[in-house]
Amino acid sequence: MNETFAILAGIGLAAACGFRIFLPLFIASMAVRAGIDGVAGFELASLLGEDLAWVGSTPAIITLGVATVLEIGGYYVPWLDNALDTIATPAALVAGTLVAFALFPGGNQAIDWALAAIAGGGTAGLIQSGSVALRGASTATTGGLGNFAVATLELLGSLLGSVLTIFLPMLAGGLALLLAFFVLVKVAKRLARRRAEA
Repeated sequence: MNETFAILAGIGLAAACGFRIFLPLFIASMAVRAGIDGVAGFELASLLGEDLAWVGSTPAIITLGVATVLEIGGYYVPWLDNALDTIATPAALVAGTLVAFALFPGGNQAIDWALAAIAGGGTAGLIQSGSVALRGASTATTGGLGNFAVATLELLGSLLGSVLTIFLPMLAGGLALLLAFFVLVKVAKRLARRRAEA
């Protein structure tokens, strides 16, 4: 059961990285430092192991805290939010992969990296792509005025996903997979529509 928690926690945090890159890492860092046990006795620190104990260190918390504040603030600046998406998309893929790899149960490293890239990076990338599309639609229809609401929804999604992952990893992982599937279906429909119009 601990392996299932680990996999779903990895996917849940990766999905939260798709909304905001640094907030899930900051929350995970504070949870490790505090030794918070989830509802089912799940403890993030126990899954990370000794190699990643630095995640809960004071320098890591300060660095991630500053990065979180800068990232959140940047998305509320009208011209900067769209520019940040060009950086955030590849960064979300990397962050999702790293988070998933860190939490997935150890085994064959090559297989673990491949699974982390597919499940973690793929989930983060899909959710980030959905966010980019939503912000693009908001910019096109409201001239950027609606982007404040999009940024707030993304922030709430990242916060909720991160907290759920720590306390209810099974639910967080399941919701993350459902959301990623929903975005994938939307993207597939849009591509099919474009092909039909071409």
